[in-house]
Amino acid sequence: MNSNLLPLLAFLLAIGIFFGYAKPTWSGPIAETKAAIADNKLALLAADEYKKKQNALASARNDIDPENLARLSVFLPDSVDNVGLILDINALVARSGLSLENIDVMSNDASDTKGNARDSTSDGTLPVAGAHLVGSIDLLLSAVGTYTALQTFLVEIEKSVRLLDIRDITVKSSDTGVYNYKMTVRLYWLR
Repeated sequence: MNSNLLPLLAFLLAIGIFFGYAKPTWSGPIAETKAAIADNKLALLAADEYKKKQNALASARNDIDPENLARLSVFLPDSVDNVGLILDINALVARSGLSLENIDVMSNDASDTKGNARDSTSDGTLPVAGAHLVGSIDLLLSAVGTYTALQTFLVEIEKSVRLLDIRDITVKSSDTGVYNYKMTVRLYWLR
């Protein structure tokens, strides 16, 4: 009987060790560690793909002529740059011969508060696709000058490196040939 009892006790002890220690350890912390290792491997693969894409985009950006990048930065800047904008407007007005009386700034967004493009703008036109990526601001300009000076100013706006739109022009008549102009100029920037 002794000879049959010892192997039975050893077998029961092995089963107890397996179910009491080995299986809970294998399915608990070890399984969690294996899952974390698998997640980390996926994260490393994603990081490698991101790094490759970043390097490809950096080399593509480096291939662009720096002069063209500077011109693009002026055409559609990253921010409004109020001081630079007013200096640009003053330079345009001075070259045209108009006399600038007042500049009022009025915010104008082509998107709602959630950044989604609206179905139509206030003037009834449809917004440009991806308009929520581009911000806009309206400037209300008051100026005095001749009609020829206004024409020159409009040509200067047309030739301007910065993206500007004339939205509205109001002219007050005068007997002297010098008119009062109120213009709404819209400019754009990347958000």
